[in-house]
Amino acid sequence: MKIKFLIVLMFLGSFSFAQENNYTAQEIAVNKLIDGTLLIPNAIEKPNLVIIIAGSGPTDRDGNQNFLKGNSLKKLAQGLSNKNIATFRYDKRIVKQIRKGNIDKNMMFDDFVVDAKSVVTFFKDSKKYNKIYIAGHSQGSLVGMLAAKDNADGFISLAGAGQSIGKVIIDQVEKTAPIYLEDTKRVITVLEEGKTTTDFPPALASMFNLDVQPFISNWIQYNPQVEIKKLNMPILIINGTKDLQVSEAEAKLLKDAVPNAEIKIIDKMNHILVPIEGGTLENSKSYNESARALSPELIEAIIAFIK
Repeated sequence: MKIKFLIVLMFLGSFSFAQENNYTAQEIAVNKLIDGTLLIPNAIEKPNLVIIIAGSGPTDRDGNQNFLKGNSLKKLAQGLSNKNIATFRYDKRIVKQIRKGNIDKNMMFDDFVVDAKSVVTFFKDSKKYNKIYIAGHSQGSLVGMLAAKDNADGFISLAGAGQSIGKVIIDQVEKTAPIYLEDTKRVITVLEEGKTTTDFPPALASMFNLDVQPFISNWIQYNPQVEIKKLNMPILIINGTKDLQVSEAEAKLLKDAVPNAEIKIIDKMNHILVPIEGGTLENSKSYNESARALSPELIEAIIAFIK
């Protein structure tokens, strides 16, 4: 048994060597708030660069948060860089703050846009890249739109909403807890006016905590269908048919806003960009299954768009 085990180890070792990556990794500090990982293809002197922006919550550069580790953004970066496209992915500023135990309670949605713009400027100033693209995932799609304007050469929306966050919240409540629909609409109206309120049912406290209302109020001011029209650049919109959080209808709203944009609806791909064959249970479990491979159509679509 020991001999067989050693043979298996030798085979795995030789296989991993044969699958050596085609890129070099560097840790980059853009500023005191933003740290990330740059993957540079070995075979290209001046490659195209894709800056990957994570979704909502305390999401790190790999696409993970809290106890969920799917490594979706890490696998996306590696998949692109193995195809001679440089990538940079970074921790959201709140990730660094949590690690240091010093969270800024006055953080706004606009702060994430400032960070994304800083990243783009950092790499533009280096003059080491042919073209710079922004790929924003989920909430990062809207952040990316705002950062890309007059700054990037192309924009990629990955599972990005086509409506304002207020309408997204209302739709979610209508589907999951319609008894609170009218209360939700009332609170959203207050937030759209730039105000806060304590008048909401306890059941909605996790969504409308008073501390988070200013952030939502800032976020709610942006309509993705309006913002994406401001981009004078190639645009690719991607969504999956098994996305539990952002339906393909949202992608079609973005496409309607910019008819010249490319759109790719990937069959069976979910919100964290992996294929799902089964139902909701498999879909939910996949968020914490890092061994799952991304949808191959996803990588192919982005490469075709850029090249």
